[in-house]
Amino acid sequence: MQELINDPKTFLVDVREPAEVAEVEVPGAVNIPLGTLPDNLDQFKNAEGAVVVFCRSGGRSENAKNWLKQNGVTDVHNGGGYPDVLRLKN
Repeated sequence: MQELINDPKTFLVDVREPAEVAEVEVPGAVNIPLGTLPDNLDQFKNAEGAVVVFCRSGGRSENAKNWLKQNGVTDVHNGGGYPDVLRLKN
């Protein structure tokens, strides 16, 4: 997972709500809240590399991963919670 998170081609997406992101941001991540995934599906389908989604603890990002896979995004991974992503990020 560390290689994916640090790959410049990876589309790193924080699916938390904006108020949560304001508390703790992950450098290089794009905030697309879970509820807005359908409106942003093209961004995921057009990603240059793998997609890694994460949230506060990993639950919402697991839902995001499953939804994205069901909607044609094949190279998608659950990065877990933001503390995990921050720990792995160089």
